[in-house]
Amino acid sequence: MSLFLEKGLDCASFTPGYKRWIPSAHQEMACIKIECVVRDKYRIGESPVWEEKHGSLLYVDITGEKVCRWNTVTNQVKEVHVGGPVGSVVPRRSGGYVLAVGKRFAFLDWEQETVTEIASVDQDKANNRFNDGKVDPAGRFFSGTMAMEIRPAEVERHQGSLYSLQTDHSVVKHFDQVDISNGLAWSPDHKVFYYIDSLSFAVDAFDYNLQSGKISNRRLVYKLEQEEAIPDGQCIDAEGKLWIACYNGGRVLRIDPETGKRIQTVKLPVDKTTSCCFGGKDYSELYVTTAADAMDEEWKRRQPEAGGIFKITGLGVKGLPPYSYGG
Repeated sequence: MSLFLEKGLDCASFTPGYKRWIPSAHQEMACIKIECVVRDKYRIGESPVWEEKHGSLLYVDITGEKVCRWNTVTNQVKEVHVGGPVGSVVPRRSGGYVLAVGKRFAFLDWEQETVTEIASVDQDKANNRFNDGKVDPAGRFFSGTMAMEIRPAEVERHQGSLYSLQTDHSVVKHFDQVDISNGLAWSPDHKVFYYIDSLSFAVDAFDYNLQSGKISNRRLVYKLEQEEAIPDGQCIDAEGKLWIACYNGGRVLRIDPETGKRIQTVKLPVDKTTSCCFGGKDYSELYVTTAADAMDEEWKRRQPEAGGIFKITGLGVKGLPPYSYGG
């Protein structure tokens, strides 16, 4: 099954593993392939990070309270349970990982499977937890909070904040009044910070001061259309275009932040797409995490790969290596 599509038009639904033809950024015909590469049914798969040295994909299952690492060579998945809802995980330059778990920043020793607290936030909000997070080009770990979900994507409003864990282990609070703190990305020139508060149904941009880590001049980049559902995680490619995973939208969008226009839509065979990152040997593969929480049996029967990890190839663009925490 293959079809020709103009840029910016939606892809039709399809069977997993099938291919489709669409123009690449250079107007050449690129063959997109989507396959489910990890078939575990994660409750809320999130925070994918490519680890070049291991040839592995690192990610979390938030409500499953575990960090997972899938080795693409051996096809084996190792899991470490961390004793709380884990919103995100990032690599640490000196080895191991850093977590945003519960309301804490913490180190994870992968070999010993131990978690050591660094700092905690939102002490006055018993019902809060960390959500998505990512490291900036200077080695700071940014992550935001939200109230615990009543149902998927339904929370007490304005309870969250955006924080960063500095390399000296101190914590900076950037702003509050956040609903569901989500996708983060930095422009290739490090001058712009992109951010998603999911219930705003939008992607915002800030001026970014790499030296100080301060953000300013918030403005709208892209407002999602109704069928695109809820913006969740995001990443950026080498051309400076954003890739947005749409929760309950079953798709990933490619957005030009300079024009505010959608360039491309890639639909997946599951509704609850949660986040994405580039990986593979040359960062030409897009990995997409998904969720299976709150799906009834009929929904699961229609979407048997829900909660799995997907790989998209043939996009005709490449990503950038992730940054590691510097502290």
